[in-house]
Amino acid sequence: MSGLGAAAGPGWQRDSGGLSLLAEEPHGAAPVDFLQELPSCQSARRRRGGTQERRPAPWGTNGSRGDAARAVLQETGVPAKCPARERPVCMAEKRRARDSQQAQTERLSRWEKWRRTSRKSLKKALSEVRGLSSYLVLWRRDIRSIEGKFGTGIQSYFSFLRFLVLLNFIIFILMFSFVILPTITSTFGLFNSTIAYIPPKNIDDICTIYKPSGNKGLVKFYAYLKDLLSGTGFLEVTSLFYGYYSIDAVWISIMRYNLPLAYLLTTFAYLALSFLWIIKRSVEGFKHNLVHDADPFQSYCNKVFAGWDFCITDPNAARLKHCSLQYELQMDLQEEKLKQKIAERRMEEKLRIYSLRIFINIIVIAILSGCFYSIYRVTVFSQERPNDTGNANSQVNLLVQYLPSMVITLANFITPLIFAFLIKFEEYTPAFEIKLTLLRCVFVRLANIGVLLFSLWSQISDCGSDKCKPCGYNYKHYPCWESDVGREMYKLTIFDFIVILAVALFADFPRKLLVAHCSCKLVQWFGDKEFAISDSVLEIVYGQTICFIGTFFSPLLPAIATIKYFIIFYVKKIVLIHTRKPAARPIRASSSNFFFLVVLLIGLLLAFVPVGVSIARIPSSKACGPFRNFNTSWEIIPDTILQFPTGLQQFLFGISSEAFAVPFFVILCIIMFYVIALARAHERVVEQLREQLVLESRDKMFLIRKITEAQK
Repeated sequence: MSGLGAAAGPGWQRDSGGLSLLAEEPHGAAPVDFLQELPSCQSARRRRGGTQERRPAPWGTNGSRGDAARAVLQETGVPAKCPARERPVCMAEKRRARDSQQAQTERLSRWEKWRRTSRKSLKKALSEVRGLSSYLVLWRRDIRSIEGKFGTGIQSYFSFLRFLVLLNFIIFILMFSFVILPTITSTFGLFNSTIAYIPPKNIDDICTIYKPSGNKGLVKFYAYLKDLLSGTGFLEVTSLFYGYYSIDAVWISIMRYNLPLAYLLTTFAYLALSFLWIIKRSVEGFKHNLVHDADPFQSYCNKVFAGWDFCITDPNAARLKHCSLQYELQMDLQEEKLKQKIAERRMEEKLRIYSLRIFINIIVIAILSGCFYSIYRVTVFSQERPNDTGNANSQVNLLVQYLPSMVITLANFITPLIFAFLIKFEEYTPAFEIKLTLLRCVFVRLANIGVLLFSLWSQISDCGSDKCKPCGYNYKHYPCWESDVGREMYKLTIFDFIVILAVALFADFPRKLLVAHCSCKLVQWFGDKEFAISDSVLEIVYGQTICFIGTFFSPLLPAIATIKYFIIFYVKKIVLIHTRKPAARPIRASSSNFFFLVVLLIGLLLAFVPVGVSIARIPSSKACGPFRNFNTSWEIIPDTILQFPTGLQQFLFGISSEAFAVPFFVILCIIMFYVIALARAHERVVEQLREQLVLESRDKMFLIRKITEAQK
């Protein structure tokens, strides 16, 4: 069509690159009428409620394209001194900017040239260091291999496991540096250090009697194994438990190290570090989920056009990913169909469903109550039974000591199966069924730990017949109750590790062998067990919650948890590759680290309660530990403040008083309201930007239609 330019009318011209829209006209007249036909202009005119519009400036009349590009840079906030490759302009403009920078460099002084060269060299060196440091990341190659074979969903679980290994290792470094190392150096007299003991004041002598049941004489190997599993015997007098740190101060040369204060502050430090680290990692996932779940249509488009995981290289994993996407689309359609069905329900049907849900929830509460009562009874029975170390009853004694751990593990295994069966009768949407089942399972696992601690504290604070009158706690059965609580946390950690290994060795591998070598229809019907990501996450979050709680009572527990998760990583990897298959219907939330971190954050918040109660409410043991001379562990804080200068004391007591707390709370409320208003304003801006994107897409369709009409 040689006459295309003339046929297209004013504003259309042929240039070297093809058809050009809104090109320059000879006399600088812009195609204003054509611009006002765009859908975006018409929409803006309707919003303003009139037809008078401010006409845009003609293209090409007020400067070159470079001026327009620089104006765009100023509007977008891109700094003028940023590298040319980072500027959002065309390649010709980037080359022009590079030539301009080189010309300016030649006119600089030697000092400025040296500074620029040094800055570039430093930036390049830092980039290379960051590239090399990526090779030092723990399990980098293993996790990439898992991601390539099974996709990002299962890879996120192993990345979460790596995060827990690093978190526990950092907590262990804190406890070792500020609590364990000063105690060891002072005990062995290293670095010219000595121990300072402060005799107890206003405390009955009967409260200070503590005789650990350490092994004496010739000890058999079985006794060591039993002590290793139960935390008694030779482990009771080691640095593993709270009772070992019965030191008031450490003198290193002329410096006095306050061990009780360091013990308490280190506890606060590891809890705060864990909280901030989890929050920091979960913010990114929260932003992604917020954007992903904001628009169902956007979620549907993401599944259809961007749902494929291009990291998958294994054919079986690709087939499973295909089935997963198909299942998610089916579930979306099923949810929409169910929502439509819910909207059309009659009043009689609603009453029937609500009555059934109330009845099922009563059953759930009854099951939870039965689990909690069972844990309470076996804990009381285990604590009241005397610790008989004789050979005849050693096996029975070990079994009794592990009764609470066994009952908790049994409850964690049975209750999810019951909940998954009951949820089918409640007629919820598929997505809500998954969330409610997971919520119930998380509550069971974490509440079981709380019931165990409540059972222990009820025995420790059992003041019947004036048992607690001299010391404030049951000193006859619990002369060093912190070590007893630490021992229970230690047994829970060890038993949880044994259960994970036992399931892998005696359940997963035999099942795989039967499926591979037995042609029985029943065996083939069971098939390979799926790698359930949610159940695996709940397992390790349960163990990490025990670690959060038990670190105060057992400072070496983070080291044990680090070794435990290090081994579990390889166990789970072997189980995944050789015995299990990825879930064909994965939980959609399980593919995101945000779900894992939210469950971990719930466990950490639960850990705040028992640790806080132990520090602030329950009287500390008078026979062991660094807080023997204080009524509670918290009293070390005001006692230390009283040793400060008077001005600093008044300042610290002032910020902890009500006169400071009330205005501070009011200021926080004002800041919170401001942030909420700012977030709402940003939300409105986001909505406007979305509308603008829609209008731009309509403009493109309009221009394409005009081009098509012009070519005819």
